[in-house]
Amino acid sequence: PDDLRYAYLNHVYETVGALSLGGVDPKAASEAETRLNLSAVYTALFTQTPEEQVWAGRPEARLRREKERHLSALAHLNRSSRLVLLGDPGSGKSTFVNFVALCLAGEALGKEEANLKRLTAPLPVEDDDEDPKPQPWFHGPLLPVQVVLRDFAARGLPPVGERATAKHLWDFIAAELEDHGLGEYALHLKRELQEKGGLLFLDGLDEVPEAARRREQIKQAVEDFAAVSPRCRILVTSRTYAYQRQDWRLRGFDVAVLAPFSDGQIRHFVSRWYAHIGQLRGLSPDDAQGRAELLKRAIFGSDRLHNLAERPLLLTLMASLHAWRGGSLPEKREELYNDAVDLLLDWWEGRKVLRDAQGNVVMQQPSLAEWLRVDREKVRGLLNRLAYEAHESQPDVVGTADVPEGELLSGLMHLSQNPEVNPALLTRYLSERAGLLLPRGIGVYTFPHRTFQEYLAACHLTDHDYPEKVAELARREPNRWQEVALLAGAKAARGTSSAIWSLVEALCYRDVGEKETLPAEDVWGALLAGQALVESANLERVSERNRPKLERVRRHLAYHVLRADGLKGRLALAPTERAPIGRVLARLGDPRFRPDAWYLPNDDPLGFIRVPAGPFTMGEGHEQHTATLPEYYIARYPVTVAQWRAYLEDSGREPKDQRSMRDPDNYPARFVTWCEAFRYCEWLTEHLREWEETPKPLRRLLRDEGWVVTLPSEAEWEKAARGPLTPHSASRYPWGDNPDPNRANYRDTGIGTTCAVGCFPGGASPYGVEDLSGNVWEWTRSLYRDHYHVVNDERDDCKAGGPLVVRGGSWISGQGHVRCANRVWLAPDYSDDSLGFRLVMVSPSAGRGHRI
Repeated sequence: PDDLRYAYLNHVYETVGALSLGGVDPKAASEAETRLNLSAVYTALFTQTPEEQVWAGRPEARLRREKERHLSALAHLNRSSRLVLLGDPGSGKSTFVNFVALCLAGEALGKEEANLKRLTAPLPVEDDDEDPKPQPWFHGPLLPVQVVLRDFAARGLPPVGERATAKHLWDFIAAELEDHGLGEYALHLKRELQEKGGLLFLDGLDEVPEAARRREQIKQAVEDFAAVSPRCRILVTSRTYAYQRQDWRLRGFDVAVLAPFSDGQIRHFVSRWYAHIGQLRGLSPDDAQGRAELLKRAIFGSDRLHNLAERPLLLTLMASLHAWRGGSLPEKREELYNDAVDLLLDWWEGRKVLRDAQGNVVMQQPSLAEWLRVDREKVRGLLNRLAYEAHESQPDVVGTADVPEGELLSGLMHLSQNPEVNPALLTRYLSERAGLLLPRGIGVYTFPHRTFQEYLAACHLTDHDYPEKVAELARREPNRWQEVALLAGAKAARGTSSAIWSLVEALCYRDVGEKETLPAEDVWGALLAGQALVESANLERVSERNRPKLERVRRHLAYHVLRADGLKGRLALAPTERAPIGRVLARLGDPRFRPDAWYLPNDDPLGFIRVPAGPFTMGEGHEQHTATLPEYYIARYPVTVAQWRAYLEDSGREPKDQRSMRDPDNYPARFVTWCEAFRYCEWLTEHLREWEETPKPLRRLLRDEGWVVTLPSEAEWEKAARGPLTPHSASRYPWGDNPDPNRANYRDTGIGTTCAVGCFPGGASPYGVEDLSGNVWEWTRSLYRDHYHVVNDERDDCKAGGPLVVRGGSWISGQGHVRCANRVWLAPDYSDDSLGFRLVMVSPSAGRGHRI
């Protein structure tokens, strides 16, 4: 029995421990035994189940991002003896199964490269501050047993209509052992699982055909096996969507859903990938890690690449392309998708080869194009058309569409010039393939990721009625066609630069005034036109003929699309849809700011709003009171990155944190300390006094009456947020009593970072001041005390020293922190990614102590 057990474990170890590169790397086809070691590249997976949080008590912790740690897939498996692990295609379900089996077998075999230490290795961390801890596994080297449920459904179930039981599953496992020359071990394996326990992996519940009620029989067999083998732990994997039906749920099984790769996981995978590939390719360690850094830079420098990299399968594909190209990726995502599609197409339709015992290549199947005797480009053209038709008719606008087998077969048979090909043979040929099309059950295929479906549809549209058809579809149904339109424009622009301007004209052709309401189709047209220009146009060289098109897009984005908050009859765009507009505007040139002086808003008072003298309501609860302030002016928006950069360049100062200049120009400056913010105020005061274009009213106040630009006092900030004293001026938020994620950028809004100033016009205060709640916390010039009854007392004398009040909440704050009355203190040398500042202009008496 011991020898049989050793042979079985060795079989498991060898079966799951190697991943062929032939499917994803064309170079591997010419190398005799180029295989990835799973243990060398595996990256631990997280689930979407959060760990219990521990709240830090320091004041700074209230402003820091609440790190939401999630349980790893192994931690779930450790605490659940019956578990269903769900995930989308390419999310790593099967790889997790293989890796756990590899490590359990490796521990029993005494392997150094794969064992329990490797299985429980610490999770990838997001930053250097985190203390990595090993993952939990309390069950030792359990005996691993793997069953592919699709194979069990095909060869192990009883006739249709009969009830399936644990015996059918046992018999199937025994038959699989017999096929591998391990039939004598079947009884010993069964005895160990029942008496000592083990870990049974049932992979691919969703891949069981629905026809003839086979899935119902699988459920019966699994539940019966769990009942008669209580000591055996069981892990079932399935695609998420397939497990949603209530009648599919397995009784007594917990459920965990895999999370997308985090930034830490992406970095960890890329480093391990290149360390291993470097050994296989003969690269020096420095060269391998240099290429790894280049790939990380490419991924984190592009939102779309980053989104793709969150899925392990596509990150593997991306890394393979990067290695294949000698350490580079195409600069434009359309070119990346083109290369990836070519690779996947080659994988799907290329020759299938086997090697004999001497390593010689033996032909198994010809390529699809060779077999059909047609040009490969015709096969690609068919796939383009099928992708377009599937995308157009798909009921949902998420995930991948179904491609009916009948349409695929019909199209290929129509192309075929080989009379020996018949539909039955072609069906068998396609069912054994993976790559650009994947079988999704009986008679249905799909694409491995929605991105490839969209790209192929875009390729079809560039050859048919471009750009009119693309623009018509995208303007009418943007949720479905947005990415297709952008990819079509990028593909067409590779042929000629004028193609992208033709698409922009088709998308955004209507001229309207700044205060007019733009129809919904025109709002979407302008948004897509702006995104297409940023992605595909050379904005450094815009011809006179195309400049009016650019100006029209800029105006629409700034005054219509960015302000599309659903108020006053405007189209309602979700905050997550409005947020990217600001980034696009920053690239095109934001018309809300002066083109000759980016540090100043493009209006007569240079972005300052007058707040008249008078009373207002301050505070809340038992500290709420009426206070009175003299007249002052406050900036409509927080200080932007462009304004901050202008100060640094003019003054010759270096920022304490270089990250303060990394965001787009129209985003709020952050990572700025209180001392730096005050120096900015001094600089701007002198600059506006000397600048000849300063509007006369402001020049009079600054030059003749000695007013200064400074940070707001706590009272000035709160009055600007609440408005003058009225029966309703005690509202909790600038817009009213109730929190609303459509009116401010905070945690519930879902943007997940800062956004361009002015994205939330519906959150403006009664005076018209914007972004007071959320986006970034804002420094004040008020020293912190436990109470805030007294206004303009010694707390506004900055020479006194001590912690300073910050107000307003930020993009990571909960709804309670973005209230008008909420207050937090920080040390003046503190800075982080959620902290910025806003300006006021006040009289000399109100602004005393403004100099550092």
